[in-house]
Amino acid sequence: MRAQDALFQGVQELKEAAVPGAASDARRLMAWAMQVAPGRLTLALGDDISDVARARFESAIKQRFCRVPVSHITGTRAFFGRDFHVSSAVLDPRPETELLVEIALQHPGKRLLDLGTGSGAIAVSVLAERPDLSGQAFDISVDALEVAKRNAETHGVAGRLDLKQSDWFGEAEGHYDLILSNPPYITSAEMQDLQPEVFDHEPHIALTPYPDAENDGLAPYRIITAQIQDYLSPGGILAVECGPTQGQAIQLMFEVSGLTDVQIHRDLDGRDRVVAGKMPV
Repeated sequence: MRAQDALFQGVQELKEAAVPGAASDARRLMAWAMQVAPGRLTLALGDDISDVARARFESAIKQRFCRVPVSHITGTRAFFGRDFHVSSAVLDPRPETELLVEIALQHPGKRLLDLGTGSGAIAVSVLAERPDLSGQAFDISVDALEVAKRNAETHGVAGRLDLKQSDWFGEAEGHYDLILSNPPYITSAEMQDLQPEVFDHEPHIALTPYPDAENDGLAPYRIITAQIQDYLSPGGILAVECGPTQGQAIQLMFEVSGLTDVQIHRDLDGRDRVVAGKMPV
């Protein structure tokens, strides 16, 4: 069988299951199954597909049919120009989170802290772009820290990133010039509307502050801003990702905590995405 015929069958199966992005997902899975770069897949589609590649592809389509995320099938997700290892223990790095990295890279400093690091994508990306930086990354999940460790090693920053199990600032030491976080901020009401790829396959503890209780999604920001004076260096910045309706509430928390130059940064869709503020010198 030619690869393009197998691909056509895979697309049809996903469309019949109403899987979003059926064609693009099937192409990504075919490239992974054939072990070719996605950009070169078209050149390989006229070839016969090997039995091994066909079996890999068909297995992947069955998983995607059940709404397993493509990244969990292939084991990687692209973020800020690099491929990151992912698993069901961590959130997939989202394109909109790249804005948080971009903002962090605009500010000077020597020491970074990433709260709730998950896959480590934020901290690893910043350190990979800034050889002058070192720091710490915390997560309450041991399984998530294993993923972050693997990513730090893959991208050559393990020697500059200290990973620790910690509930927010619990293991923090001294002061930091950059404190970053993409905390769980989805409200309990919003959780019910998540796609199956997210609700069924990503850790709820990384999505919403209290999975079993009513919440407004803002608890992590209250914790962070209540303690920020103890850990952010003079002139340092705090930058956090947020939901599209949370920017103003978090901006007020930043200002009440004593931070200045507080700004809400919007993503490419014009939605509130990152709030950043500075510790007075």
